[in-house]
Formats: sequence, structure tokens, C-alpha cells
Amino acid sequence: MTAHERLIVRSDDDIPVRTPRVPAREAAERELSDPRYHQHDPNPIQRALDWLWDHIDALFRTAAGTTPGGWIGLLAIAAFVLLLIVALRLRLGAVRRTPTTGGALFTDAPRTADEHRAAAARHAAEGRWSEAIQDRMRALVLALEERALLTPGPGRTADEAATEAGRTLPAHADRLRAAARTFDDVTYGGRPGTERAYTLLADLDTELLHARPDLTTTPTTPTGSRG
Repeated sequence: MTAHERLIVRSDDDIPVRTPRVPAREAAERELSDPRYHQHDPNPIQRALDWLWDHIDALFRTAAGTTPGGWIGLLAIAAFVLLLIVALRLRLGAVRRTPTTGGALFTDAPRTADEHRAAAARHAAEGRWSEAIQDRMRALVLALEERALLTPGPGRTADEAATEAGRTLPAHADRLRAAARTFDDVTYGGRPGTERAYTLLADLDTELLHARPDLTTTPTTPTGSRG
């Protein structure tokens, strides 16, 4: 083989075939877009969960790396925090509601003043002072309504009843407001009733049975409906 023939053979066999870059990439993308390559890929939800767990795992690993004792130290801290929360919960008890004066005085079926007094007496005999205070306050207000010294106002609050009654019975206005505060404290403020508080309220109720109204004032018709 002559030198010229060897040059021709080399030029035909050794020169690589070059495909332009853009068409090559497009061809690869078309090939990879074939569904058979993706039939086992995770769905979007699974990918999102995998991403979330990866970040949570990284977060815990970082926390463990910066905590003395590594994972054991991190678990010990978590256990301590949990025990602290339980201890505080047992020590403080249930979270009490903040006192409010917006609740209605009567929330059950209508009863007479004497029926509420009888219920209050039963509660007092059993040492259930909060319930005794509630029923005695209701008896007090109903007794004033029955004597037409207080306009019936279903849905009124204890404060509203005390304020209206205080205008008709000004000599007892301060004690009426104090009785309303006691009712609100035990009913909405979570404060336990006491025998002394009940006795003061019962004495006021008894006095009001014989109290004479100030005829220069008239009861104000309240708004609202009994709850």
C-alpha cells in the first residue's frame, strides 16, 4: 500500500463523526422522556414527604451535633422538658377562666324565689357554697321581681339586676353590688364560694323581703332575654 493509499484509509477510518451539541441534547431529552424510564418514580406527594423528612432529619442531626452527649443528650433534654410541663400542669391545675360579668343570671327553666331558696339551703347543708350562692342570688332577684320592685328582665346579668335594684332600694345598693360580684366570682371567675359569702348574701336576701322601696325612682325596663 502506497503512502497515498494509507492517507486515504486513515482519513476515512480515524476521523470521528461529530454530532452538533444542540441536536444531541434534544435527542437525549427525547430518549429520557420515554415513560418506561419513569414508571417507578415516586409520585409528587411522596417526593414532598421525602423532602420534608430529609429536612427534619437534618434538623435533628444538627441539634444532636450541638448538644452535649449527641442523641442521648438531646433525648434527655426532651424528656426533661416533658416532665417539667407535666409537673407544672399538676401544680397549677386547670387554667381558670378570667372573671367576666357578661353571663346571664338565669340559665335554666324558670323557678320561683322560694324554689331557689330551697335549693340554696340544700346546697349549703352539703357545704356546696358556690351552688348555694348562685341559687340564693337568683332567689333574691326573683323576690324583687315578684314584689314588682324590679322589672322582670330575662337574660339580665347579676350586675345589671343589682344596679337596677339599687336605684329602687338605694340603702342596699352597695350590698347588692357586692352580692353580684360574689355571684360572678363563683360562677364565671372560678373562685370557690365560702360559708361567709353565702351568709352575707342570705342575710341581704332576708332583709330585702321587708325593705321599703324609694318611690321617687322607678325600675328601668331591661333589654335582653333569659338564656
